[in-house]
Amino acid sequence: MPRRDLLKKVALGAAAIASAKAFANHHESNSPMNLKRNIHHSACRWCYGKIEFEDLCIRGKEVGLEAIDLVNVDEIATLKKHGLEASLVWGVPGGITDGLNRVENHDAIVTFFEQTTPKVAAQGAKRMIVFSGNRDGLDDEQGLENCKIGLERIMPIVEKHNVQVVMELLNSKRNHPDYQCDHTSWGVELVKQVGSEQFKMLYDIYHMQIMDGDIIDTIRENHQYFGHYHTGGVPGRHEIDETQELYYPAIMQAIVDTGFDGYVAQEFVPSWEDPIAALAHGIRTCDV
Repeated sequence: MPRRDLLKKVALGAAAIASAKAFANHHESNSPMNLKRNIHHSACRWCYGKIEFEDLCIRGKEVGLEAIDLVNVDEIATLKKHGLEASLVWGVPGGITDGLNRVENHDAIVTFFEQTTPKVAAQGAKRMIVFSGNRDGLDDEQGLENCKIGLERIMPIVEKHNVQVVMELLNSKRNHPDYQCDHTSWGVELVKQVGSEQFKMLYDIYHMQIMDGDIIDTIRENHQYFGHYHTGGVPGRHEIDETQELYYPAIMQAIVDTGFDGYVAQEFVPSWEDPIAALAHGIRTCDV
């Protein structure tokens, strides 16, 4: 065989081997079998609205999801079909803006919990979301008192079914103007006043970086008041990669160190061409 042809065959063989190794390494790095599972991984449904729900279940599980967040009761059966959990159920009347800080909203919200909590519990889900609502001129002290009154009506319902309610901390600076539960200190005080293990804060790292900062020490000092976590890149609410200002492995380690055994849900809006690849990257970034 001429030397030139031999060298060409050797080069092609080496390239094929390298390509095969790269494919194997990529497949291995994206395999959920390699996750440490000190963090229980979830993702928020709304961030992947362009993907059919069942496809999201299949592809999400392939990259390491154990659950999906912010689903309605009717979607839990599909999750269970694919071996996933509903880490957070939503659907509360009034949504983000018309919440528990207005007494006139309480009857509709309590009725929702009376009707929905037994269904959630029967399907094995453990957590439901509520919101404070917007201030609309209401001062923070009165807003907190009104939320407490409403939650005290809800607690006997969820305690009976062993379902936890979380109120989400959201930023009022960039995404949710006038939202009342926009600082950790306000949310923690509400949890203290309600005084039930079935009510905690949803500590959204993205939102609270914008409002409070000091993420790791806040988690260390207040973790007993947090029942759930969300992620997101700051600025922009995109991937938790080198384009943003937070270092998520250290934040996740702080969460693990508190003994937290609930879910951390990715809640960034994917900007990568392949949103599932972005999700896989976020899961591995948080898998400490």
